Amino acid sequence: MKEFILALDQSTSGTKAILIDRSGAIAGRSDLAHRQRVTAEGWCEHDPMEIWANVPAVSRLVMERCGVEPEQIRGLAISNQRETAVCWRRSTGLPLYNAVTWQCARAEALTCALSTPETEERVRAVTGLRLSAYFSAAKFAWLLQNSAEAARAAAEGDLCFGTVDAWLLFRLTRGAAFRTDVSNASRTQLLDLDSLDWSGEMLELFGLERRMLPEVCESSGVFGYSDLDGLLPEAVPICGVLGDSQAALLGNGCLSRGGAKLTLGTGTSVMVNAGPSRPGVSGGIVESVGWKLNGRLCYVAEGNINYTGALIVWLRDKLRLISGSRDVGPIAASLEDNGGVYLVPAFTGLGAPYWRGDVRAAILGLGIGCGREHIVRAAEEAVAYQIADVYNELVSSCGPIPLVFADGGAKNDAFLMQFTADMLGCELAPSEVEELSALGAGCAAMLALGWTDEAALAARGHLPGYRPKMAPERAARCYDGWKRAVKTLL
Repeated sequence: MKEFILALDQSTSGTKAILIDRSGAIAGRSDLAHRQRVTAEGWCEHDPMEIWANVPAVSRLVMERCGVEPEQIRGLAISNQRETAVCWRRSTGLPLYNAVTWQCARAEALTCALSTPETEERVRAVTGLRLSAYFSAAKFAWLLQNSAEAARAAAEGDLCFGTVDAWLLFRLTRGAAFRTDVSNASRTQLLDLDSLDWSGEMLELFGLERRMLPEVCESSGVFGYSDLDGLLPEAVPICGVLGDSQAALLGNGCLSRGGAKLTLGTGTSVMVNAGPSRPGVSGGIVESVGWKLNGRLCYVAEGNINYTGALIVWLRDKLRLISGSRDVGPIAASLEDNGGVYLVPAFTGLGAPYWRGDVRAAILGLGIGCGREHIVRAAEEAVAYQIADVYNELVSSCGPIPLVFADGGAKNDAFLMQFTADMLGCELAPSEVEELSALGAGCAAMLALGWTDEAALAARGHLPGYRPKMAPERAARCYDGWKRAVKTLL
């Protein structure tokens, strides 16, 4: 009987279930979307119970679609949107507030109130991250200060704060496991990157208590056991958990220092494997834990962009300029250039390397001859420019990066891939598969179950790469225009 790992990728837009066989091949996939809740203030939220309900539902879908019986599932893995904050009661397992998503800047005033040069220096020294409302700690603090239910549960010692992986682990194990992995923990702004334990100094800074937080574990190993809410005949181990960006790095086979990837999703993560020691980055780049697998630790340097795929959704749903994501590449390619039009997608602020939650989006350079296609091209180019901003900072901190792997649905957009390679000035190699986050978590589970080893994981395949074609002088002019556009907003 063939055996499978069922990997769950809980992303910003939905939940995927992927079946991975013992060879590491993907046997099938199913998806379920969840609602995106945007308040009148522009705050971004998800319903934790909707996310949870989708987990067994999408698992059943993929097994039925692939003809896989429940008894063929030998383990579970989780990859997840990382900085999104969930709070719930330990005694009931019920959420106390909607999940505050990683995109949401509602805690900006809170972090501004904490900000002094000394505090910012300590936060960076301890956690590797910039003091920012982007990370989970400020969101946890905001929830404690603004949700009466959360405050009441805290007073009663019954409050759980966690990222989405911890929430799903708790529900999958019926409350038996309140745990997170080290990659997700490192994105909360509460983990000491040296000790790999919750920092008392950071907990005090944000007004939180250790008992509110999950146990920090390695990325591979048994987190608990689950029967997927009764879907499986017996409980199987949940044995691989990773934040989605780190999971994609692993899925791309970037197990050696200097391996780099960009993951094109709702937002985009540009990440490089920094090896077993903290990289000590500067500027707008942050350092986190990549993973800890079988006792082996990997750090990463990373920059995160808030709006890439979400920008294309905005073109479709709000401006109604396109019918779907497949339209954008051909429309952009129909023009010789952008006509001087730049779109800066700072809908909830700018992420790395600017870290400005107070600015908002703008379209600049519109002339009377500009039309739909100029705005579409400007949106496509904005994705590449933002990636270039982060890539340049990574090179400054970590040294030359001659090859970057690409994953996510947008890897199929030939215009975007070529324009990005031109802006980076390096080769961009798309992955053979789209489900890199789920696959990476599945790889961690395969290691835990003894189905593979790190040498096999490092040998993953990629499609032929895109090499720079644009004349360097022209590429520099395009990028200079972007920098001028951003500068008008700062």
